[in-house]
Amino acid sequence: MACNKVEVNGKVGKGQEVCTLDGTVDYHGRPAIRERSGTWFAGILLLVNQGLATLAFFGVGVNLVLFLTRVMGQDNADAANDVSKWTGTVYLFSLVGAFLSDSYWGRYKTCAIFQAIFVIGLVSLSLSTYIFLLKPKGCGDEKTLCGSHSSFQSTFFYLSIYLVALGNGGYQPNITTFGADQFDEEDPKEGRSKISFFSYFYLALNLGSLFSNSFLSYFENEGMWALGFWASAGSAALALVLFLCGTPRYRYFEPKGNPISRFSQVLVAAARKLKVEMMPSGEDLFELEAKNYAKNGDRKLLHTQGLKFLDRAAVITSEEFNQIGEDTNDPWHLCTVTQVEEVKCILRLIPIWLCTILYSVVFTQMASLFVEQGAAMKTTVSSFNLPPASMSCFDILSVVAFIFIYRRIIDPFVALRKKNAKGITELQRMGIGLVIAILAMVAAGVVESFRLNYAKESCPNCEGSSSLSIFWQIPQYVLIGASEVFMYVGQLEFFNSQAPDGLKTFGSALCMTSISLGNYVSSLLVMIVMSFSARDNMPGWIPGNLNKGHLERFYFLLAALTTVDLMVYIVCARWYKYIKFEGKSGGGDNNSGNELSELKV
Repeated sequence: MACNKVEVNGKVGKGQEVCTLDGTVDYHGRPAIRERSGTWFAGILLLVNQGLATLAFFGVGVNLVLFLTRVMGQDNADAANDVSKWTGTVYLFSLVGAFLSDSYWGRYKTCAIFQAIFVIGLVSLSLSTYIFLLKPKGCGDEKTLCGSHSSFQSTFFYLSIYLVALGNGGYQPNITTFGADQFDEEDPKEGRSKISFFSYFYLALNLGSLFSNSFLSYFENEGMWALGFWASAGSAALALVLFLCGTPRYRYFEPKGNPISRFSQVLVAAARKLKVEMMPSGEDLFELEAKNYAKNGDRKLLHTQGLKFLDRAAVITSEEFNQIGEDTNDPWHLCTVTQVEEVKCILRLIPIWLCTILYSVVFTQMASLFVEQGAAMKTTVSSFNLPPASMSCFDILSVVAFIFIYRRIIDPFVALRKKNAKGITELQRMGIGLVIAILAMVAAGVVESFRLNYAKESCPNCEGSSSLSIFWQIPQYVLIGASEVFMYVGQLEFFNSQAPDGLKTFGSALCMTSISLGNYVSSLLVMIVMSFSARDNMPGWIPGNLNKGHLERFYFLLAALTTVDLMVYIVCARWYKYIKFEGKSGGGDNNSGNELSELKV
């Protein structure tokens, strides 16, 4: 039965069904019917899928450094370096998944393929661990190291963990965007649900990692590596099965083709018309009617000021005027305004994205220096020894709490005061995230100063302090969690809404690549700091024995760098111009970045 595109007075005629307005289709390629597809039925299924997949991923990643030292026999430096490279590679693979999704496969097919690779990698890792690596039996705990391994066994292991990296990296940006696809942003009610989905998506991610950081981390720390890896493989397999079960109810966007060629066409066409005069009003720019885009599920973009050089690609010369045709123009000579605006969108996103990398440097300290700092503190509670890495549970609990605080209290309050349903914009949220990250680094530096003073008073040559409890770290973990809610959830919403229709997955991949680069920049920054601080018989700021160093100075340095980054971010955000679709503002209150004027430091 055919469905209507428009509801009359908010009602549907008897025997008629309403299609979505954003161009989504069902599994058979027919226009998606709103009542039979997408919304929270599909959304919740994908949230559960994300939680299970995250549990599986962190079941490997959270204790990988211990596995490399205890089972593979590496020293601490080599193991930490391998984990950093592996983690960075995971997020770089997100660009591969985004390109294949936006260009050729579509988000559903890409999610299914990379989830299958993820499961294969985890099963392979579990088999190699159980059959080859845990020899002699019972090795791999804190007391018993495993024996040496053949080159074949080591190669099999590394192949397995990089299959895990490939599968998870290619899957992550696609599942985020595919979940958002289940809500029609052209419908007011579903548009609000779409914004909420990103918060609940990040909540599902953190709940999955909470289980890994607690239960699986405990079993693996006790040497039950095969059990932990098999649990991860089972969780990933269940996630894949649930994902496939929702196939008939999902909404789909068709892939738009290779974006690199569309990007290149604008640059080439603009370069060819360097000497062509342009009318200031922009009346001589070439564009198609909205219906030409609608039939392909696309939306027409409105012309924006700025980056004037690119507008030349859409200038119609006198030779082209008589030859122009809606389906016959050569895009290497003449591009549409929409195509030009797509390039402008990407170029405007880059400065904002670059400003998020330093935040990721701060975020990565939670898995490295925060843990080392905690290990140098009192970790015993009565007779129980608390693993320093388990303090990340306070970060996860903070994320859970602040997601609900933001959605139920802060955002409605701001929306009421502004008399605007938008509330806090994505750019403002990301700026607030940077501010909270600065406070987190200051808190970590203050705690380290106290810890160092206690250690010097009690036992200056000892590895840790017997008096300052590890629970003094709670504020810095809570602040990091709060900053994530504002920064990372804001990033997901911002890049998804501001990326052109054919590059939505690329927008989600930008969030992951900022985390990847944050890992690499963090390692580089530590190397630089140690190179100038470890000299003249001085151990440096971050030595093996933290009691002989000055870790607090590194934290304060990160706070200072993030403050500078915040200043640059505010400038970039005020310069930013929101994407504008025909008939819709496309975000923000006034289609500019000026809402950041409220963010003063």
